[in-house]
Amino acid sequence: MAKLEEIVNFCEELLDAQSFEDYCPNGLQVPGSSEVSTIVSGVSASLELFERAAELDGDLILAHHGLIWGRTPTAIDRAAKRRLELLFGRDCSLLAYHLPLDGHAEIGNNALIAAAIGCERQQPFGQLGSKTIGVGGFFAGDGITIDQLAARTSAACGNREPLVFDGGPEQIKSVAIVSGAGSSYLDGAITTGFDAFITGEPAERVMNESREGAVHFIAAGHYATETLGVRRLGELIAERFGVSHQFIDVPNPI
Repeated sequence: MAKLEEIVNFCEELLDAQSFEDYCPNGLQVPGSSEVSTIVSGVSASLELFERAAELDGDLILAHHGLIWGRTPTAIDRAAKRRLELLFGRDCSLLAYHLPLDGHAEIGNNALIAAAIGCERQQPFGQLGSKTIGVGGFFAGDGITIDQLAARTSAACGNREPLVFDGGPEQIKSVAIVSGAGSSYLDGAITTGFDAFITGEPAERVMNESREGAVHFIAAGHYATETLGVRRLGELIAERFGVSHQFIDVPNPI
């Protein structure tokens, strides 16, 4: 058993969560039992995730996309009511971290993708307010080809087939990465001279922008690019506090 308050404090300090100018409140969104023995992590706070967490007797659900968005109270619709009923009925907590779990230099989605695709060096990329949420990665030697980069990205993000626009150089020595809905950062990758850009969701404009900017563009899936950070955070909590942890995959093609 571990104290919920201690787990929350650990996450807050590790992620520097409250320093991010985010679209949602980061941290404990729904309080449950003060004692935690089983953590279930997943990308999005969906009904399916909550139901599967209940089957595992989860005391704490850790999500990247929480239930609460915006900074003011909103109406609770029937879908939200059902999710909350599951949490309240089992006295289960919901802990959610969004941008802090993208931008962390070690366990963030983007840092983990960069490491998984073989970048030997990383630097911050993707300014949002006073923080950065992405990374720039660099390959050793002469770099890699777009086919190699696409294959490595696929392997890092659950082996789904990425969307690729191959308008960049033959050899890729640098790549900018912003997971999820990060297409708006493509222009920054072009202007700062990266050879390739990886994100989750594409936007209509990116095909022409990447080709005209001579940068390879890879969209590996919003969900797929954001499985890494929340899973790793769950593992760290389990290691630190001696509780059990299981990541629940609820695949999403977007």
